[in-house]
Amino acid sequence: MQTIDPERAAIARVSLADIVRRGARRHPDKTAVIQGERRISFAELDAGSERVGEALRDQGFTGHRIATLCLNSIEHLSAIQAIHKSGNVWVPVNVQLDAAAIEHVLSHAEVGAVFIDAPLLAVPALRALIERLGLLTVVIGGTQPAPEGTLPFDALASRAPAQPLGAPGGDDELALIMYTSGTTGKQKGVMHSHRSVHGALLSCAQSFEATEHDVVGSVLPLFHCAQHTISMGALLTGATIWLASGFDPAAMLAAIERERISWLSCLPMMYDALMKHPLRPATDLSSLRLCMYGLAPIPKNLLAQIRSEMCADVRLGTGQTEMYPPTMVYRASDHPGKDGNCWGMSVAGVETAVMDDDGRLLGPGEIGEIVHRGPNVFLGYLKDPEATAAARRFGWHHTGDIGMFEADGQMLFLDRKKDMIKSGGENVSSIKLEAVLLAHPAVGAAAVVGLPHPHWGEAVAAFVVRRPAAEACGEDELLAFCRERLGRFEVPKSIRFVDALPMTPTGKVQKFQLRSGHLELFAPDAALR
Repeated sequence: MQTIDPERAAIARVSLADIVRRGARRHPDKTAVIQGERRISFAELDAGSERVGEALRDQGFTGHRIATLCLNSIEHLSAIQAIHKSGNVWVPVNVQLDAAAIEHVLSHAEVGAVFIDAPLLAVPALRALIERLGLLTVVIGGTQPAPEGTLPFDALASRAPAQPLGAPGGDDELALIMYTSGTTGKQKGVMHSHRSVHGALLSCAQSFEATEHDVVGSVLPLFHCAQHTISMGALLTGATIWLASGFDPAAMLAAIERERISWLSCLPMMYDALMKHPLRPATDLSSLRLCMYGLAPIPKNLLAQIRSEMCADVRLGTGQTEMYPPTMVYRASDHPGKDGNCWGMSVAGVETAVMDDDGRLLGPGEIGEIVHRGPNVFLGYLKDPEATAAARRFGWHHTGDIGMFEADGQMLFLDRKKDMIKSGGENVSSIKLEAVLLAHPAVGAAAVVGLPHPHWGEAVAAFVVRRPAAEACGEDELLAFCRERLGRFEVPKSIRFVDALPMTPTGKVQKFQLRSGHLELFAPDAALR
């Protein structure tokens, strides 16, 4: 039996901790991240994250799970690197979740420390949750001194260098736990290794021809797998990131011109806002070489407008938390006649097929579940071996998406097996929202679906049957009820009252009837009425 040479293993390791470190060795003075008026070089980002990683180690954190509860910032990127450099596991948390969902993530992942933005720590429910869980808390930003018992990020990042961190873990060791949106109940913790994420970063860089000359616009949240891949893939190649904590079309247009952004990644509704903005015709967009979109289909007319007036090369990137993105890329410029449901072809290193329920691989024109194989597949679901086994039946990763290969080899996405709604880039669980509605005393039955929307891609629509003698309950009352119990992106855009829900003989709601019967609910002319 051949033994493993430990020296070679250390030299050849694959570790997310090395991305910025190696970038700093290649071009230490090059700008790594731009945020507003701030600029930070690769060397500065590397040194700051090293100091924060040392502080985590000095606090006894090595091999632990550490969360970030942050908006996009230089500090957030540095915290992610510090977590990896100190040999810990990153647990990103969606800041738009309600307190109960955040508590589930922190508790289920057995998190021991958290990096949190000062404004979020000021939210009473979150402050009480963190104190109740007894988490070491590192506070990012804020104009006031860090609360007693917490550590200020800036002080950690600027402390005097201590003993170098050395070589942390890598390869197939656990690197991060990213939680799904919980379409069938509680969110699942998706475990990824250094190797699986690193492979996705390389695929991302290759698929979108990233180089050190690129300036990459990063506006989607870093706690999503798509933006994490794009941002870290850019840093891997030595590119510069323009980082924003929220979408402002005027600010983005100005940044494209001022910073010479070359690669833009946005949601379809963001591109729509950019195209409609009054400053856009006078803005110099000549630096753009690539406009990428994802998370929702893009209308044909908007796609054509982007290609003619913003950037000729428009591409769709797809993937999912379990199969770190990208898995497939659609080049709209190569197939101008196809619509937004075309997912293109697999990226290098990923194998894609369409499979029936019995594990038989299907040919062109045959409809089945989209399945993948490749190095970017997850390690499994945290504490859920049954769900892990179900996701890798027949030796493939099962996406839960339905599609078929067209004659030219392009993948056509048709529908979702489960009723996940993607609205404004966020995944919304219909089951979770239905449970909230049913908790209201006036609601006897409820069904939630996603319907086409000109701005959000999909909008959340709820159909409710009132209980007897509850006619006084109206839409405003139920919306207020939902806002108190859900994240903002989960609250319905419309609640319609119906006499009955369409049911199968076995008592299951026929959601496809609700969708097909209300496709025009959010049509532009309907929104004006």
